[in-house]
Amino acid sequence: MTGVGDLGASDDALLLHEAREGRSEAFETVYRRHNKVVLAFLARRVAQPELAADLLAETFAALLVLVRDPDRELPRSPVAWLLGTARHLLIDSYRQGHVEAAARERLQMQPLLLDDRDLQRIEEISAETDILAELAAILPADQLSALRARVIDEWDYGTIARELSCSEAVVRKRVSRALKTLRNSTLEAEGNA
Repeated sequence: MTGVGDLGASDDALLLHEAREGRSEAFETVYRRHNKVVLAFLARRVAQPELAADLLAETFAALLVLVRDPDRELPRSPVAWLLGTARHLLIDSYRQGHVEAAARERLQMQPLLLDDRDLQRIEEISAETDILAELAAILPADQLSALRARVIDEWDYGTIARELSCSEAVVRKRVSRALKTLRNSTLEAEGNA
């Protein structure tokens, strides 16, 4: 097991395993690593910053519920799981007319209370976080286009394959490689910090 000082250099999946073993700081590290990207993803899809914050809270609460359940498998790519979960929660919130709070209720979390500074900061994070620019600096063009289409644009694999003139298997492999490249680049960057 890694020491507390080594958490910054840990792989996300390893951090979730450590969180499952009771190390809350490991989950906090995953949260700190990915909350801005998830928040920017959500804030660009909703009109109110409060809704983006609410969805962000429910997304990470759902991950914490999963981490605390030893019978459930942990995600191999937590950032992909978080973005997928955020997307599903967003879609469900449109269908139901409100943001689901089941995971937060299960964890007995208090409701979010946001002031004007919090709302302004959400808008700033959304504006400042250029998800594609960050990805373009790390990923080869073929992986970036596949990942963008799948995660950002939310296209299905068949549509992406037709658009990129390749098979669905190739698209899946490019998305998988992109996620692996992102995990590795995060580890390298933190190791050099």
